[in-house]
Amino acid sequence: MIGGYHPVSEALVRYGLIVRGGFNFVDDEDVPLGPSGVSAKSALLIGQAGAAPWPHFQRWLGQQARDIANPLDTWSREVIGAFAQEFGARAVSPSDRPYLPFQQWAMRAEGLKPSPLGVLMHPTYGLWHAYRGALLFEDEISLAQAHKATHICDTCVAKPCLKSCPVDAYSADGFAHRACLAHVRGADGAPCRAGGCLDRNACPYGAAYRYPADVQAFHMAAFAGV
Repeated sequence: MIGGYHPVSEALVRYGLIVRGGFNFVDDEDVPLGPSGVSAKSALLIGQAGAAPWPHFQRWLGQQARDIANPLDTWSREVIGAFAQEFGARAVSPSDRPYLPFQQWAMRAEGLKPSPLGVLMHPTYGLWHAYRGALLFEDEISLAQAHKATHICDTCVAKPCLKSCPVDAYSADGFAHRACLAHVRGADGAPCRAGGCLDRNACPYGAAYRYPADVQAFHMAAFAGV
């Protein structure tokens, strides 16, 4: 039995990462494997609030001798993988294939729901948070069941997140991926390339955790391939 996750939380701080909640698997679900190859019994989600990991990632990136195709994923795997070894767990990533249900795990661990943009809305962090990986254990974690968080989007009448994009990339019909890419890559997409998604930035919640412009530009460049 793992008595909570405070040692993991304390270890993650030096990389700007935090535990984003955890849960125990139940017998009737498709359970991933733990470090020894038997079914895991519990999961701790690892992620960030705001851009706290950015300086740690930038320091690491500056020490790399070659270009890396997906540097943030690589850094996250390296850091979380080291903690997996330290705490006797298996590290998994949202980009692992076959894909693991990270969004469902996140909603389960923290009681969150998606915003109109698809990003999970957090009552404190707003849209400015992320999940970088998870630790899978072969013992149960002793922790309280996650309470369903207040979903801010349900009480937001103005919905500025659906009114700021010049090409209406987000709507009730879903995400217009091609229209978004064409705009970001085009002459009129400079504001998006420099400062991130206009719809996401229009959301007033979690402003204290908003990613700085250079961080948003990094993510936009990775998304749009520019």
